[in-house]
Amino acid sequence: MSNKKIISVVIPYYKKKIFFKKTFYSIANQKFKNFEIIIIYDDSDKTELSFVKSIIKKSKNTKLIINKKNLGAGESRNKGIKLSKGKFLAFVDADDLWKKNKLNFQYNFMMKNNIKISHSSYDIINSNGKIIGFRPAKKIQKYKDLISSCDIGLSTVMIKKEILNKNKFANLITKEDYSLWLKLSKKYPIYGINAHLAKWRKTENSLSSNNIQKFKDAFTIYYYQENYGLLNSLIKVLILSMNYLYKNIK
Repeated sequence: MSNKKIISVVIPYYKKKIFFKKTFYSIANQKFKNFEIIIIYDDSDKTELSFVKSIIKKSKNTKLIINKKNLGAGESRNKGIKLSKGKFLAFVDADDLWKKNKLNFQYNFMMKNNIKISHSSYDIINSNGKIIGFRPAKKIQKYKDLISSCDIGLSTVMIKKEILNKNKFANLITKEDYSLWLKLSKKYPIYGINAHLAKWRKTENSLSSNNIQKFKDAFTIYYYQENYGLLNSLIKVLILSMNYLYKNIK
């Protein structure tokens, strides 16, 4: 097999010691083999660095990039994209999991159908790894669909690298991925794969502790990026929030 990697997997790491080992092995043990893993250690506190190194030390296709200061998930992913060698990029948070055939299934689907960006259905798990729900992937996501509800799981996304040359993750504390999906959906259909290829971990932190920040960042996207005006932006934030709450109580 060629030394040139087809897929680059980018993982920002920030205080995920409890979950990271299982996350990493779910990626490293993929059925698809021609890929690289790029881990961006994004914590000014280096306490967990030796732990991360111990987990990845036997993986020959893994690069570890250590940020001098905390950049946030969006900027860390952008850094990983810049350093990546693959023709395709896949993203995963450091506490989520992949099914063993994730890369193989998704790459073949995209090649067969000449697709530039795709995502998939995924299971929802709790802190103990128990499946507590699922999210189905809509067949095609367009801008008009995403503007009121973000139904794309970041850890399920695969993108052709060429379309990220001018499109990056936003420098936001939350919703940095939503900002990018909106930009891309204006130019490309985002195809949904009706297969559960990943597991998203629903933790206490992912639900409530940063809701105010999510509200602020959503407003920033609508007002400054999408230019919806003050009142319209506030309305859209409320609609987005209501849809988010509805999905989480189903």
